[in-house]
Parts: sequence; structure tokens; C-alpha cells
Amino acid sequence: MTAGTETARQLPVADRAAVRRAAWGLIRADGRAMVGLLLLSSLAVAAGLAPPWLLGQIINRVRAGDGAGSVDSLTAAIVGFAVLQLVLVRFARYAAHRFAERALVRIRASFVDRVVALPTAVVERAGTGDLMMRSTGDVAAVGSAVGYAAPDVLIAALQVAFILVAVFVVSPLLGLCGLVGLPMMWLVARWYLNRSRIAYLAEGAARSALADDLAGTVAGARTVEALRLQRRRVDSGNRRIVAGYGTQLRTLFLRNVLYPVIDFAHSLPVAVMLFLGGLCYVHGIVTLGAVVAATLYMRQLVDPLDIALQWMEQLQQSGASLARLEGIGQVAITEPAMGREPADDRLVATALHYTYDGHHDVLHGVDLAVRPGERLAIVGPSGAGKSTLGRLLAGIDTPGSGTVTLGGIPLDAVPADELRRLVVLVTQEHHVFLGSLRDNLAIAAPQADDDELLAALDAVEAHWVRELADGLDTELGGNGQVLDVAAAQQLALARVVLVDPHTLILDEATAMLDPTTARQAERSLGAVLHGRTVIAIAHRLQTAHDADRIAVIDGGTITEVGSHRELVAAGGGYAALWRSWHGR
Repeated sequence: MTAGTETARQLPVADRAAVRRAAWGLIRADGRAMVGLLLLSSLAVAAGLAPPWLLGQIINRVRAGDGAGSVDSLTAAIVGFAVLQLVLVRFARYAAHRFAERALVRIRASFVDRVVALPTAVVERAGTGDLMMRSTGDVAAVGSAVGYAAPDVLIAALQVAFILVAVFVVSPLLGLCGLVGLPMMWLVARWYLNRSRIAYLAEGAARSALADDLAGTVAGARTVEALRLQRRRVDSGNRRIVAGYGTQLRTLFLRNVLYPVIDFAHSLPVAVMLFLGGLCYVHGIVTLGAVVAATLYMRQLVDPLDIALQWMEQLQQSGASLARLEGIGQVAITEPAMGREPADDRLVATALHYTYDGHHDVLHGVDLAVRPGERLAIVGPSGAGKSTLGRLLAGIDTPGSGTVTLGGIPLDAVPADELRRLVVLVTQEHHVFLGSLRDNLAIAAPQADDDELLAALDAVEAHWVRELADGLDTELGGNGQVLDVAAAQQLALARVVLVDPHTLILDEATAMLDPTTARQAERSLGAVLHGRTVIAIAHRLQTAHDADRIAVIDGGTITEVGSHRELVAAGGGYAALWRSWHGR
């Protein structure tokens, strides 16, 4: 699955084996800390086993007629082991949470690296909702599991194992009583685990679909209002909510079966042990101290089982979330062949065909050669394929057939980082990141100094920066300075100036600016990029008028190519657009 062939709406989800490998990888990455954690936890659990056994010894010695000194020494030992357990548990939990925080840092860093490496086309086709839920809800779920659930369950598992061994050491017969509830626990846990992963994945997918639906409605609010689609969008949201509610009912049903059975299963051994232990004591098979110690051990078993039960749902939910996070890494990204560099800046499209739905070509048979250093405008009616052609020329999308080459090298053979430095696509959608103005600019050029950052802002006529009290240190977004649309676009154009590509593709990059500001930004940008290639997808024909050449696209094909004067004189499609633009 490559950037060009990815058609699925949602990003993939990793299978169980991949999730296990990811979890094991986190353990191996911090193996020494895990060994220390297991050692501390084991010592803490072992210290907690001493008091019940010592209490049994006190009972046996009292029945044997031993003096108060013997009882006092055993009582002091109980207190000592209890204090030791508290100290060891404290350090074990501290070590567990430290391990968990380091693991969570690795998870977040890996997720960010994978998302940044995703082809833009894959992200756009997946939709904002799915990626947003994975980057927020799923990361939070995994973080909660790694930080709290996993350490508690680890310690609880050690406690269960140690306690069962201790019961058998006290009395093998009573130890068998302690196993009475295990088959019931195993069966219900297996029943739950076989169903819960699918149920929680479905719940996560439903949340993503709802978020995607809401995000689309909000982003297109004006279009929804203009076309009177409010009722349709509300109905769509309601369907998503109902579907999500159904998935939540499913997971609730699974929990309602699991919890009561587990509660009964870990209470049953205590009742059985008291009954059979009493009979065995009456017949002299075991001592009273052994019955008391074994019963206390079984009571100790309740707490770790409750902890495991409490976190089982969280672990299953986080397992599904980890599968969704790991799924990002399963998007196959074609690695370009090494050692191939473009010979020059010439951008050539040959026999391009492209479709969004797999059936109807948006572009068919497009041929276009862009000369280095020229200003090329692409014009045409709405829906003609202008923006699609711009994305193909920028290497964001891959054509269904045909090729786009840069300096004789296919774009998909140029390393992504290198291609983004050489060819940049700028649209009207620009993001202002939380942070300082300097941080927002340094994204494009981390090594640039303040003078270079200010020069880039001046180049796009962003004089408003001089009015900021803190200058480049001004915080943007959130509780900081809120930039209007025009300022945000100028910030984006300043980033382009800092990147300094040899080819710049502008797709409505100045559409949100007023005509005067747009013209100033275009002139300033043109001056900075003198001698470089600029491809402008022109929605204002004045932009086309100033271009060296104009390519007219209509119905997915290029119908005319020439200068403004040549095309007006030809009296074709461009001439008709020009007359319409001027109201003639």
C-alpha cells in the first residue's frame, strides 16, 4: 500500500502479534529497569507473605502453651515485615511509574515520527477524525495503561503467584481448596478477552467516525448553511452517535458478565477453605494455625484479583488503542532509490491520469512542461482539475498513470525530505502552531537567526510583526496572540521564503487576503524567488495576466498554453474567461 494506491478511508490497525511485539519492544528498550522492578516487586510480595504465616505460628504456640515472650517476638516480626512491605511497595511503584513514563515518551515519539512520515495523501484520505482520535484518545488510553494499569497489574500478578505458592507450602490440601475458583476465572476471562478486543476496536472506530463527521461539518459550516444541508448533517451526526452508542453497549455487556463472575470466583475459595479446613482441623489433619494462615492468604488474594479486574477493561481498551497507534506504522511508504538526483529544475508531466473514486478520471492525458525560472499560471473553470494537477506536480499525490519528473527523475524516486525542500505547495489552509512566532517560523528553517526570520516576514509584507510588544517572542494561539486569516497566510508565506525552494506551487495561497494585500504579497514573494519557478493556480485572472505562460485546463485536459496576449488573441477558452472576468 503506497501513497498513490492508498484508498481506504481509515488508517490500518495492527494485529495482536504486532501489538505484542510493540509491548515487548518497550520492555527490551528499558530491560535493566524492568529487572529492577521485578526484583523490588517480588521482595515486596514476599514480605507481605510473612505476617499470615507468623500469625498462624502465634496461634499454634498459644495452643501449645508457650509464654508471652514468644508471642511478643512473633508480633514484632509481623510489624517489621509489614513496615518492610510498605517500604518495598513504595519503591516498586516508584520504579514502575518511572519505567512507564519512559515507555510513554517512546510511544509518543514513535507515533509522532510515524505520522510526520505519512504521505499527505494518505492522511487526507483517512480523514481528520481518525488521526485526531488516535493522537488524542488512543495516546491517552495507552498512557493511562502504561502509567497506572500495567504497574498495578504486574504487582498483582506477582502477588497471586506468590500467595498460591504460600498456601501450598502451608498445606497442600488447603492449597487445592484455593484453586477452586481458578477454572471459573479462566473461562470467563477467556470469554471476555476473545470478544473485548474486537468490541473496543469497534468503539474506537465509531469515535473516529463521529469526530470525522463533526470536523467535516464544522470545517464546511458555511457551505452547509449556503446549501441548506443542516438537516442532512444533523441526521448524519445522529447516525454516528447511535452507532457509537451501540458499540458502547456491547463493551458494557461484556463487563456486566465479567465482573459478577470474577467476584464470585475469588470469594468461593475462601468459603470452601473455611469449611473444609474446619473439617480437617477437627479430624487432626491440619493445625488451626495452618487453617488461619491459609485463609488469610486467600483473603489476601482478593485485593490483587480486584486490582486485576479493575484494570482489565483499561488494559483491553489500551490494547486496542495501541493496535491503532501501531497501525500507523503499517502504512507502507515507498522508499526512493538512493543516489538519484534531479539533473536540473525542469518539471515535466506526461500523460497524467488521476481519479479519486477509482472510476472517473479527474485528469486524463495531461502533458505539461514547466521551464525553470518561469511564472506559469494554471486557470480554468471550477472543478476542471487545477488543484489536482498542482498536487501531482508537487508530488503529494501519485498519478494513476503517467509520470511527473523533476530533472528527469520521477518524483516518487526523489527522497521526500529533498522533494519538500525543492518543490513546495502552498494552499489557503495554513496552521498557526501553539508557541512563539519564532517557533512558528523556525519550523521551516531551524538554523535561521532573528534577522533572517524578520527578513522573511518583511518579504511578504507582514509589517504587523513590528507592532507586537514581544516581537518574535510573542506567543501565538491559545491564550496568546490570535492571528487573523491574512496574517496567518503571510506567516505561511514567510515559511516558504525561509525554505527557499526552486519551485513554488501556489493554490489559492492568497485567496483569503484582500486584493491589495494579495497583490503586495505576490509581488514580494516574486521578488524573493526571482529566478525560480512559480506555478500559480490562478483564481484571480490578474495573476494569470502577469504570468510568463498560462495553461488552461478544462474537463481534466489542458486545452491551451501560451502567454496572456497570445491566448486573448486566439479567442478560445481563456479569452472567454478574461472577458467574463472584466464583465464584457
